[in-house]
Amino acid sequence: MTSVTEALRCARDTARRLPGAVWYLAVGGVTALLALVAVVGLLIVGAFCLIGVGIPALPEALRLVRPLVAFDRRRAAGYLGEQAVRAYQPFTGGLRQRVATVFTDPANRRDVGWLAAHALTGIYLAVFALALPLATLVQLAIPGFWQLMPPGEEFASFGFAVDSWPKAILSFFLAFPVALVTLQLPVAARWQAMATRALLTPTEDALLADRVAALTATRAAALDAHGAELRRIERDLHDGAQARLAAVIMQLGMADQLRDQDPETARDLVRKAQDTATAALAELRDVVRTVYPPVLTDRGLASAVSAVAARNPIPCVLDLRDVGRRPAAVEAAAYFVITEALTNATKHSGATGISLVLAGLPELLTIEIRDDGVGGAVETYDGGLAGIRRRAEALDGGMVLTSPPGGPTVVRVELPCGS
Repeated sequence: MTSVTEALRCARDTARRLPGAVWYLAVGGVTALLALVAVVGLLIVGAFCLIGVGIPALPEALRLVRPLVAFDRRRAAGYLGEQAVRAYQPFTGGLRQRVATVFTDPANRRDVGWLAAHALTGIYLAVFALALPLATLVQLAIPGFWQLMPPGEEFASFGFAVDSWPKAILSFFLAFPVALVTLQLPVAARWQAMATRALLTPTEDALLADRVAALTATRAAALDAHGAELRRIERDLHDGAQARLAAVIMQLGMADQLRDQDPETARDLVRKAQDTATAALAELRDVVRTVYPPVLTDRGLASAVSAVAARNPIPCVLDLRDVGRRPAAVEAAAYFVITEALTNATKHSGATGISLVLAGLPELLTIEIRDDGVGGAVETYDGGLAGIRRRAEALDGGMVLTSPPGGPTVVRVELPCGS
């Protein structure tokens, strides 16, 4: 009795998964047709590469098939209840470097292998996924069809002519083995999803290599940003505070020489030296503030951001959510990201309002700055947006820029807060 109950429960669970499996395999048939077109296109490009004219198109051809591959990768991961993982080496540099990436990046080989395998199998599985449930229903309905048929009429079922009630009943019972095969469609769908995962998921070594490459790139960017910051500090000190202190020394020296001969002029020089020293001290404070703002230590990130927003020429609406205290490096990066983004919006956006969201999670700090300006912001190598990206990537974070023509412009930055 227990075994019968288990069998019924298993059949019920399988039947419940059947519609999702049919839909998964049917959509797989559509992507298999697209994969077949992609394989033919890649073969054509490869044939032109043999005579040299197709080589520039090879990286672009692989780039064009990536959305299809990514779609089925996400489908398979969703069906298996997992998270889709992708890792590609970017097509950057000159033609030689891009072509080299085509052959050295294992992700490209995985994509081509999946396209070929899916084009060969996906269409057939989709046909079976649609035909088997339909065949089951037709077989179950044959006695009704036979009853409605005019006398002397017949039709074929599984290779024999249904021209009598015994054959009609036999056709009815043939629906049960067809149904048993139909109930295997969830297994076929799972196998297809697992094959997609196996073909498209990068290996641990590939993920580690991509991670090392990403960290190397962000480390180089961080070093460049650090070097540029040091040069800026040195320039500010040399052109500002150092020049003013040198002027103080000269003014005090001249005052000392004129102290006995012209006391009034000497006093004027001392007053000028005092004013110059005060200005030098203010510049030194400004330089120190650009290294690590004291307000972060004294009042925390939320208060520092509120002060920056209050001073901004464009009205700024704040939304601070459980920010709390963060590691000093994260707070400093967040502060400078926000000030740079507000400065960019003030200079270039033509906005009348800015909204700033600072959302805090224990492991992640999220910053989103949105303005209602003209949009069309473009990230350039030496621009402020590139500086924001380098600051974020130096902490293993990232930046996403959305700025369609006409606006709005949204800068979203994520800064990990783990130790």
